[in-house]
Amino acid sequence: MEKFVPHTRKIEKTQNFSVLIAAAGQGTRCGGFVPKQYRILAGKSLLRHTVEAFLGLPGLDDIRVIIDPEHADLYHEAVKGLDLPDFVSGSNSRKNSIFNGLKSFSNLTNEDIVLIQDAARPLVQGVDIMAVVDALAENEATSLATPIADTLRYEHDGSPIDRNGLHALQTPQGFHYGVIKKAHEQADPDKEYTDDTGLVSALGVAIKLVPGHKSNFKITTEDDWEMAEKLLGPDETRTGMGFDVHAFADTGDKTVRLCGVSVPHERPLAGHSDADVGLHALTDAILGSIAAGDIGQHFPPSNDNYKDMDSAIFLSKAMELLNEKGGSVLNLDITLICEEPKIGPHREAMEQRIAEIIAIDPSRVSVKATTSEKLGFTGRGEGIAAQAIATVRLPRA
Repeated sequence: MEKFVPHTRKIEKTQNFSVLIAAAGQGTRCGGFVPKQYRILAGKSLLRHTVEAFLGLPGLDDIRVIIDPEHADLYHEAVKGLDLPDFVSGSNSRKNSIFNGLKSFSNLTNEDIVLIQDAARPLVQGVDIMAVVDALAENEATSLATPIADTLRYEHDGSPIDRNGLHALQTPQGFHYGVIKKAHEQADPDKEYTDDTGLVSALGVAIKLVPGHKSNFKITTEDDWEMAEKLLGPDETRTGMGFDVHAFADTGDKTVRLCGVSVPHERPLAGHSDADVGLHALTDAILGSIAAGDIGQHFPPSNDNYKDMDSAIFLSKAMELLNEKGGSVLNLDITLICEEPKIGPHREAMEQRIAEIIAIDPSRVSVKATTSEKLGFTGRGEGIAAQAIATVRLPRA
């Protein structure tokens, strides 16, 4: 029999998916003066930890948070700086709140994938999320789960319960949109459902259990909160630096590619890929922050598969490696060194494009330009240099 153990594979895109995060509860059992999803846990709100666990994952199309509208101010403060759609208003029960969320996806087809996540599970790992998405290639409904390891007994008489085959369900739970929407539409209004697999099971649809990590527990009590604080621990801040240079080509399109933006210029930059000197320096900076080598190790210029490739792919790879380590970007600072072209008119577009590629707020990206006062190869107009510094947050080892 195959062992039921969590996945450890690399995070790779398999299918596109959307996410609903259930955060409309009052959260009073965990103590504090605000609902637990808005309490500060290891430096940021519990809800933000949960949302950020999904941001940047390959294949993520949409992420929506269901909240109590009376908590709107708390919500906006918790997700400040994140590029999220408007929140979905919750209802008088978890089931009705999730149904509101499902109906907000007006563009989804029956075969599209929706993941449903409890806001109170901030320690979910990216590999587990993608394992749920993987499982939906051959199943209509899935859930993360862990085997029950503790001995179980009934409270009233102390008699034992056979734990063989028993699993504790976690989230995210994943479904094809048509299945989960139908399950909510046909749910018994007088029945209480503790999770969405209960509604789907009522349709006769089998639930595929996907091994999850035990650290993905639901924070319910103050004891849970203390455990999460210890597991998250104080974050570690790291810095990486990157530098790159490209000469101008003698011929080619009358544009130069800089920080993901095509800028009009008499000559393009010469290089094996698109020669985007800004994105190359930035990629090396992020790789340096996690001690993951340099761009040449991951995308050797001797490999013709990378010829004329969009450097956004290189930057996305560096972010993927950062995400695998549980890291996030705090700030990116890029300096372009050239006499021509003028960077100022395109600076904002460059910042927006970088933020788009790696799914962060543009306020965390700075693009600057300077000249070398007519000195050296940049001063002679022979090429462009770029340097970049990436500051990232990583879970402390």
